[in-house]
Amino acid sequence: MADKRHYMGGAFVIFKADKRQALWNRVQGKTGAPPPKGLAKEKAEWLKSGLVGRVKFLKGEEKLRHALLKDFREEE
Repeated sequence: MADKRHYMGGAFVIFKADKRQALWNRVQGKTGAPPPKGLAKEKAEWLKSGLVGRVKFLKGEEKLRHALLKDFREEE
């Protein structure tokens, strides 16, 4: 997950099958974006802009901690 092109950490995807499939369909063919600043994992694939995620996480840290992807939508 990134915010304003800065790496924030990873998040678990816990959607039911239909919503997980909708996310998968959305990201197909959208890889290839340059990695954000502060990237910790070199092998990660980054998506091109256009998708916004709502993430639940423990506050008080610079990076995401125990994060869950709760929802996603197209960027406005």
